[in-house]
Amino acid sequence: MREFHKPVRRPGDFIEALRGEGDPAEIGGLAHDTAAALLHRVRTAPDPDIVERLIDYADEHGIDDVAELWADSPAESLPGALWRLYLVRHTVASNPEQAGRIFARGAEVDGVNQAIAGSPHAPTPAEVVELANQILQGAFTGDFAVALERASAFSRVMSAGAAELATADDALPRRAVGYAAMAQEFTTQAKLWRSGQLT
Repeated sequence: MREFHKPVRRPGDFIEALRGEGDPAEIGGLAHDTAAALLHRVRTAPDPDIVERLIDYADEHGIDDVAELWADSPAESLPGALWRLYLVRHTVASNPEQAGRIFARGAEVDGVNQAIAGSPHAPTPAEVVELANQILQGAFTGDFAVALERASAFSRVMSAGAAELATADDALPRRAVGYAAMAQEFTTQAKLWRSGQLT
């Protein structure tokens, strides 16, 4: 008997697929319920072990499991925001060397957003992964709007770096557009969260 496996999509493919096209209009209540319950549970009584497991979930189980829950949610929703936070973190953690190179180049041209993201000067690939971890962790343990703003700044730096390093025959131009779209979505989500409209 043959075994069938779910197709594996590279994390960068998700970034490229966003490209500002938006998410499908219809989503299930399950996405909203799981996102709200998860965020409420962890923020009400933050347990460092649980937070650590949530950060590492996509590494252990695959980004497709998170995608099945939240990827079809609109950007202007809580599950849409959590999906994008996980996606950025997973993309960076999946290829630290490339992410470090892109972020370092982006920081050279966008030092303001590098500072907002919370990055040290001339970060190593490991420091870029750690920064992505801290941003996702902040969504569960700190001010959610601040975490979204940091994710926006991080994405702007990645977009700038991908654009700077892009050549005609690679995926970086599309990646730059995808990161720029996500940066704008994170900014909108932070505003919605502050006004109590990100549900």
